[in-house]
Parts: sequence; C-alpha cells; structure tokens
Amino acid sequence: MIRWIYQLYTVCLLNLGNLKSRLDSSLVAVIGFTGVIMVFVAVFAIRDGFDATLRESGSPDVAVVLRGGAGAEVNSVLGVNDAKLVAEAPGIKTNAGGALASSELLVQLSMPKLDSGTDANVPFRGVDGVAFLVHDRVRMVEGRGFQPGLNEVVVGLRASHEYRGLKLGDTIHSGPYQWKVVGLFDDGGVYSSEVWGDLTVMQAAYKRGSSVESVYVKLDSPGAFQQFKDYLTTNPQLTVSVDRETDFYAEQSKAMNSFITYAGAFIAFLMGIGAIFGAVNTMYNSVSSRAGEIATLRALGFGRSPVLLSVLVEGMLLGLVGGVVGGILAYLMFNGIETSTMGSNFAQVAFSFRVTPGLLVRGAIYALLMGLLGGLLPALRAVRMPIASSLRQL
Repeated sequence: MIRWIYQLYTVCLLNLGNLKSRLDSSLVAVIGFTGVIMVFVAVFAIRDGFDATLRESGSPDVAVVLRGGAGAEVNSVLGVNDAKLVAEAPGIKTNAGGALASSELLVQLSMPKLDSGTDANVPFRGVDGVAFLVHDRVRMVEGRGFQPGLNEVVVGLRASHEYRGLKLGDTIHSGPYQWKVVGLFDDGGVYSSEVWGDLTVMQAAYKRGSSVESVYVKLDSPGAFQQFKDYLTTNPQLTVSVDRETDFYAEQSKAMNSFITYAGAFIAFLMGIGAIFGAVNTMYNSVSSRAGEIATLRALGFGRSPVLLSVLVEGMLLGLVGGVVGGILAYLMFNGIETSTMGSNFAQVAFSFRVTPGLLVRGAIYALLMGLLGGLLPALRAVRMPIASSLRQL
C-alpha cells in the first residue's frame, strides 16, 4: 500500500511539473470550466435570491385568509362581513384599538422598469393603520407614512430601485388618479416590491365597494394558528382558506424555484458537456506528449492504477481551478444585484442575486466532476499504451 501511494505521489508530481509545457491547452480547459461555473452559480443565485425574498417575507405568528380555493390574492374576494367574522376569531392578538386584523386590497400598477423602460406590473396594496402592526417588519426608511383619506402612497425600497416614477416626491399616474409618493419603506422581503396606499381611498378609486382580497392577522403566538384556522374553516358562514404567512409565501415560490432549478440544471448540463470535451482534448494531448515518460515509468515497475489516477487527478485539478475562478468571478459580478421577475399575483417581485457559500461549494463539486469525466478516457488510454512501442518514440 505504501509503495502504491508513493508511486501515485511520484507520478502526480511529474504531471504537475510538466504542466508548463502544455500551459496553453490547460488554460483552454480551465477557461471552459470557469465559464460553466459562472453560469451555474449565476442561475442558481437567481433561484436562491428569489426563494429567500419570499421566505423572509413571512412570520410564523401571522396568518393569511383568502377566499376558499383562491390560491393567490388577485383571485380572492372577501366581503365586509367576511372580514368582520375573521377579526372575531379566537387566537388573534389585540391592542387598545381591537383585533390586529388587516383587511387588504391588491391591484396592479403598470410602471416602466429603470433598466429596460418596458412596463411591468407593480403590486399596489390598500391597507389601513393596523397593517403596520400586523406586518411589523415593515419600517419607514425615508419620508413619512401616508395620511388616511388622501391620495398618498409609500413605496417599497426595492420597487423604488427597479421602476421609474417611484422615488420620494414622485407622482404616480394611474388612469384618472394621481398618487403622491410621500415615503419609502422596507421589510427585507416581498413587501419591499410593493406600493401601499390608504384602503378606503383605493376601494373608491378602483370601484371595489367595501370588498377586500385578503385579511392578514397577527396571532397571539405561532401556536394559536390551529385554533384560529379551525374556527374559520368550520364556520358555515365562511368559505375561506387559511395559511401561515410563512407557508403562504413558500408555496408562492415553488413554481419559480422548480422552473429555475430544471432550466438551470439543463443549461449547466449542456455547457458542461462542452467543457468536458475540451478537457478530454487537453488530457489526450497531455497523455500523447508524455507517452514515453509513462512507458518509462511502467517499465520501472509503476503500476497501472497510479498512472490512471494521476491523469484523473490532473483533470480534476484543472476542473477545481476553473471552479474556484468561476465562483469568485460569479460572486464579484452577480452577488447582490437587484432584479425582478414575475411572482405571485401576476406582478413583479424584486429581489437580489444571492451567491451563498453553499452554492459556491456546489459549483466547485460540479467542476471537479467535469474534470473527472474529462480525464477518464485519456486516463484509460494512458494505461493501455504498449510499453515497447512507446519507448521506441524516445
């Protein structure tokens, strides 16, 4: 065993020592691996960033009530009596003003994106004062809150970075109505992609009467959820669905996560095939140029397996270098970049690319795998070369 390890160590050292003589072809393989890993990391950074934004939006002690079977807020309609019955359910946290139950209306604003100028749907949420107690992660970061009864709005920080006309002091034009931006807020999640205004003003402007689309409630504790849900779902006066806010947004992210995962894996697979072929060509050249050296080692008693493994190690090393370089470049180029994509409610959700350590590790592992596959056929050729004919080439 010791002899075998010594032989492997010796052959690997010889391979690495000869890398300078074939630097050009090795760099081609490394560049190929680098490009694949950059794309791999960038695509999955989109998925991780989108998923994190939606998951960080929810609180375990907040419940979302929609019309039964609606699935999303834009498909839900709740009457004023429905909202009152929800607010009377047990398990809701209260203060001096009553139950912390926020009836909310959601419509869409068509706003031009800053980067492309094309119009996209921005969620426009009608709320009242209790909404800021229910969604207690929301904080004003600039300006002030809107005044009830006026055409004033506050804009999520990410929305203000993504769209024209959503800066502090701007006026939003929506049909015959104008809305003055008086403040910017942030919650670190999906609400930062929205515009918020006074519920009663929006109901009148968009001719919604007294109906709303959802009711968000602050529970006494996360453990009060089941009692709250059971009361509503067994009430014959109501036909509603009830979810924890964390579960609600996790469900909203599933479709996009699945699409990006499968599309990203397919793209990475296709690009990986190209990189593997590049590595195969590089390693074949390496084996051909070292045919005499390999034959000499075999004649001196070196076994087949150390020679085979040395070629695989070289391929994996090239893959690892490409993976590390690609990961670093992807981190520098993409981490933290803000963008938006279609989310729930047929509206855009703004989020940031998230290049995590776990994603970089997965990229490095994928690069090692490509290097291993790229070195496999050349390694088999190296151990199958006839010793006598290879020695005659010296």
